[in-house]
Amino acid sequence: MILAIISGYNLPMNISTANAKNKLPALLRAVEEGELITITRHGKPVAQLGPPAASVRKARLGGMKDRIILYPGWDAPIDEDRFLAGDL
Repeated sequence: MILAIISGYNLPMNISTANAKNKLPALLRAVEEGELITITRHGKPVAQLGPPAASVRKARLGGMKDRIILYPGWDAPIDEDRFLAGDL
């Protein structure tokens, strides 16, 4: 059943919709082990089973507090002529 894992290959497994319906628990175990499974209908891919996306860490407000230093004058206007001359 899980020929790609047993054989040592890390290739996506193609399985028909009928086989997928009959062997869903085994397919889910294979996905848990890292296998990518493509479900086909009449030889054409219609769905893909794979692990869920990695969870995204929630942003914390103030997470960079005391790590970024903005010196006085960092937001002062820049004279265009001095900027183009490289006199900054």
